[in-house]
Amino acid sequence: MVQAMINTTKFWCPGCDDLHTVSHDLWQVRDFIFGLTIQPSILVYERQKFINEDLEGEALFDPSNITQSPRCHSFVTDGKIQFLGDSTHALANQTVDIPALPDWLKGGF
Repeated sequence: MVQAMINTTKFWCPGCDDLHTVSHDLWQVRDFIFGLTIQPSILVYERQKFINEDLEGEALFDPSNITQSPRCHSFVTDGKIQFLGDSTHALANQTVDIPALPDWLKGGF
């Protein structure tokens, strides 16, 4: 569900369909009986990203290989992600359980 590394915690965000990482130097992170809690809120700004990072040269930077990630603003409390209304993805204003990491990410840290 959550991957803890030295001074960072990573979790899968179903709203962004992407991995979010928080630094223990900047956030308070607790993983008690009730699940992961991170304070204060997490704000991930919109950014351009590659659809296929394995491409090379001009193909990597071709406009058809570039997409825009959503803005994601959330609280993580007791193993649930509460997406705030200023998020730009489909889960804005909803609360969901933190999902398991995708299989392709497990053990990849």
